[in-house]
Amino acid sequence: MKHLSHILTLAIATLMLGASCRTTPITPSTEESTKVECDTIRLVFGGDFMQHMPQVNAARTEDGNYDYSHSTEYVAPMFREADIAIINLETTITTSTNYSGYPCFASPVAVVEEFESMGIDVALLANNHCCDRLARGIEMTIEQLNKHKIAHTGVFTDSADYARNNILHIESRGVRFALVNYTYGTNGIAAPKGKHINYIDTTVIKRDLRAIDRDSVDCVIACMHWGNEYERKENREQRRLAELLHREGVDIIIGSHPHVVQPYYAEDTKVVFYSLGNFVSNQRKRYTDGGIIAEVEVIKCDTVDGLRYRAKAHPAWVLTPGYRILPRSVGDTLTMSQASREAYKLFMADTEALLGN
Repeated sequence: MKHLSHILTLAIATLMLGASCRTTPITPSTEESTKVECDTIRLVFGGDFMQHMPQVNAARTEDGNYDYSHSTEYVAPMFREADIAIINLETTITTSTNYSGYPCFASPVAVVEEFESMGIDVALLANNHCCDRLARGIEMTIEQLNKHKIAHTGVFTDSADYARNNILHIESRGVRFALVNYTYGTNGIAAPKGKHINYIDTTVIKRDLRAIDRDSVDCVIACMHWGNEYERKENREQRRLAELLHREGVDIIIGSHPHVVQPYYAEDTKVVFYSLGNFVSNQRKRYTDGGIIAEVEVIKCDTVDGLRYRAKAHPAWVLTPGYRILPRSVGDTLTMSQASREAYKLFMADTEALLGN
């Protein structure tokens, strides 16, 4: 497990994604033969980590405890080997046994234990289910994240938590990141008294982004819970907000909420993933039974001003029973029923057609 106290100094491996972070000498096309030393920091983002009751029941062990390692075993290495691993936690956590699924999610502490095991560094909390268990749900969720040394932002227990984590500062191998997180709403449930939820409000977002000291931050990441459920293309409002975020200095935008994959766009200087879809859920209809894992390489060169970015999308499908998350490197050869094989192939074909792969 990578340990994060808002400062990350991490190494990167090459096991599943094949990305190398060794310093790479690049010879510029100039008359001088001076070599440019570049380093690559790899960020990995997971989509909506949901917990419908069939998932909770599937994670229950014979001794009455809960274990999610079977669900994540094939994708956990991608997150462990990343320099910074981030996921959208779309459920509250409870220390009681009063678990519930849709429409008001509350899940076992074992979810956060699995986050720690798979190397998650940051849990995003600003989503439409963050108030499902009201004030106590927010408190227990953040209490467990703190216990397992997982940073968090988007939802806050009090003003002190807000001051510490509203603009979450992270550092990895000399690159300094600032991360913010906002949601379109909370299913009509008002923010509990004393708690703070980051809603999508352009005035507030501008204020937050303009408060970031760009002399002490190299890259700004905005994680947005936005868009319309089950729509496979971003809408006008998402595009408008993305343009505003980029104008205000955001370099990387990661979207969630639609529960289906939406397109992503990447240039050397900016990246936007409109929706990663479901990381894991019990949704089984076409397009909802999986998502993409977003990989963003942040490239820093010693003689070049600013950072450069490369982005990849790794489709991953959820196999039931067991809710095993399958990247193509596993799913193409894993034994499964004929019905599952056809659903897997359809999801992969749909996703690759949408993304132009």
